[in-house]
Amino acid sequence: MSIDERLLPIEVPPSSAGAPLPHVFADGGKLLIAYIVNTPKPSFDGTNPRSVSPTTGNQSVAILTADPYLALQFGPPNDEAISGHRLYGLGLQPYSSFKVLNSLWTASLERANRVHSSHTRDLFSAYRHFILTFHDSTLEFIAESFSVSLHEGAVLTVLMETAGHRALGRDVKPVRFLDRLWRR
Repeated sequence: MSIDERLLPIEVPPSSAGAPLPHVFADGGKLLIAYIVNTPKPSFDGTNPRSVSPTTGNQSVAILTADPYLALQFGPPNDEAISGHRLYGLGLQPYSSFKVLNSLWTASLERANRVHSSHTRDLFSAYRHFILTFHDSTLEFIAESFSVSLHEGAVLTVLMETAGHRALGRDVKPVRFLDRLWRR
């Protein structure tokens, strides 16, 4: 009996609608996702928007950390082509975050691993499929859970410092730590 996929909205810091500049750092077991958070400026009237780059400072930057993670996919569709994504009919929207329940992607990875002599379904039972949609891209990843912290600075600098400190076994001191660890 097949159970249909469903999307469950999750709360993570909302990405900037203009230029979230998502960056991904991944190795064989750890995944870091950095992006600029939507922080509306009350004085901004919609005219003369400013450009930002990965090295523009004084940004509110979210770091999502999944350790361990199983797989990731990063790229199209953007916000204008989101209706072409296979999960769009289930409620996938731009500038949003979801957990995919009964994920076909996770199931396909489990099926592919069945050729391994030590395979058991339990190896995959703790993994969850997450999806974040940004202005110019979509990020999907499979992990047991992830945590979120907020920092101030340039998105690239914050990501490199976080990756470097974690690689050295040191904790990075976030400006604020969101009290959420995404699990089941």
